[in-house]
Parts: sequence; structure tokens; C-alpha cells
Amino acid sequence: MNYLVLRFHSLGNVAMTVPVIASLATRYPEHRFMVVAQKRLQDMFAGYANIEFVEVNFDWGKWEGMKKIYYTLKQKSIDGIIDLQDDFHTRMLRWMLRKRHMPVSVFEKERWKKFLAYSFMKRKSPLLTEFERYSNAFAAVGLQADESFRHIPVHLDYAEECQRLFGDKHGYWIGIAPFAKYKSNVLGVRKTKEIIAHLAHRKDTHIFLFGANKIECERLKQWATIYPNTTSVAGQLSLGIELELMRRLDIMLCMDSANQHLASLVGLRCVSVWCATHPILGFKAWKQEEQNIIQLPIACRPCRVHGTNHCRYGNFSCQDIDTNMIIERIENNLVTK
Repeated sequence: MNYLVLRFHSLGNVAMTVPVIASLATRYPEHRFMVVAQKRLQDMFAGYANIEFVEVNFDWGKWEGMKKIYYTLKQKSIDGIIDLQDDFHTRMLRWMLRKRHMPVSVFEKERWKKFLAYSFMKRKSPLLTEFERYSNAFAAVGLQADESFRHIPVHLDYAEECQRLFGDKHGYWIGIAPFAKYKSNVLGVRKTKEIIAHLAHRKDTHIFLFGANKIECERLKQWATIYPNTTSVAGQLSLGIELELMRRLDIMLCMDSANQHLASLVGLRCVSVWCATHPILGFKAWKQEEQNIIQLPIACRPCRVHGTNHCRYGNFSCQDIDTNMIIERIENNLVTK
């Protein structure tokens, strides 16, 4: 059977579908999974014979774009639809593509978790993870995912390019992704620079700085010129090469951002810093250890599900994390690797 899987964006959310879809592709080699997402995310699904990537590239508000992707998908044989996004665009596609008796499954968003984040009555038991809710959506059409996923296959071309760009590995390679979409999810410039300065002066250690948008790239490029043994790869690599570079790292330091999920796709151990957000809401990365999650036990957390640019108290006290604690956690992981 051919299953259409809809999850157009964003980077972190699509990355969280990979462990589920990859385990299903391995467990059900007789089925074909057609993943519809933005072109830049294609490399996450490379290496699986029965996963087909279908590019979606249109302006969200234009009906012409909807028709374009519809006609592309209409030409394919589809036996079932799994909607892992459930927004206006995927609902429209479901309606247009659905045939009589075709199984359709939609993942459960748990919208009430926003109420949990805003309320003063904090829930002690965690919500279902994104992986569990994605798995439940496939289970509704009779496909049972498991936890067998360890990492995506090595892409030989990207691995060779990574070798050409960065050469042989000597000593420890540490990745640092200090930014996130929202201000509340970022540790802060001063603290981040303290961590980079300490690690960059370690013997036999090289630091790689990861980032995304133009402002982040410019800032990280500047930092790379200040600190020794530090290279900024922000905005320099395709996603496939970036994943292969992460595969060669020993440890990654990141915030609650897409980078923790990308690292998990290549089996890289992460030390993740959670400020305003909280793993209890289900966005912890795949198979990352609880001991490598750093956060403060303050009453106002979590104040948002995904983060915010404003603090109700005006002080972002959730970011008052001791940098020595982070450095110690990173160095302990290097010793035990």
C-alpha cells in the first residue's frame, strides 16, 4: 500500500517525524511512504528505499499553489493519508485527495496543552511526546511504529564532502547551537560566550557553531574570529552536509530548538538547555538522556509551549542558569563517551 504522509514544516517538527516514519519503513518494507514536505528537508529521509519524498513549494495563501501540489499528488497511487500537521492546507489536500473507503488519520494536537502552560496548576505527569502522537496517527490505519530507530543512514556523497571541508578529526569536536526562534529559549549572549571561551581553550578541542538566519550567521561568524579553534558553519552548509558533520561530533550543546532533533537523527548526544519551555510538554528529542537536560525548577515554567519574546515578570529568570553547570555536563559527557 502507498501511504501519503503530510508534514510540510517546520524543521524541528519534520525532524521529529523521522524516527517514526523510518521505523515504519523498516518494519513494513512492502508499503511505500510518500512524505510531503518542503524541499530543504529532503535529506532527512534519504537512504530508505520505500520512502519517497514529494516536494511542496508554494505560497501558503495562494489557491494556485494548492492546485499545483494537488495535481502532483493526484498522479500518484494513494491508499491512505496520514496528516501529521492538521492545518488549513493539509485539510484541503485531504478533502481533495480522499477517495471512498480510503483510510485517513489525523494526529492529535492536544491543544489544551497551551492551557497547561499558561495555568498555575502545573501537571506533574508529562504529556504524550510528539513521537507518541505521530505513532498513534499511524496506528489508526493499522501501522505500528516501534523504537528501533537509531540514526539515519550515512549519505556517502555528503560524508565525502564533509571530509573535504573539515579534514580528519583530531581530539574532540563539539557543536554549539546557541540560538532559538524565541528570546525566551535562548541562554543569552554573555553566558553563551563564556561557554564558548572555556571550551575553545581546551586542549585538542574544536568548536563548531551552528545557526540559521542572517543575524545568527553574522554573529557566529564574528565569534569564530574571536575564539581559537572555533569554526562557524552557520549558513554555510546544506542540511545533508550539516547532518554528516553532526555525525562526526562528540557532543552538541543546544537550546530547545530544531538542532536537538537534528542531532538525534544522527545519534549525536545532546546537552539541551530549556529556559521558558519544558520537556513535560512533549518536545524532548529522540532518545536523549534525561541527565543531559538542563533547566531551572522555577514556578513560572513553562510559561509557553514553544517560547515567547516577552516575560510576564520582565526578567527572564528562567535563563539564570549557571554556565559552570553546563560546562561540567559537557565535559562529563566527553569523558564517558
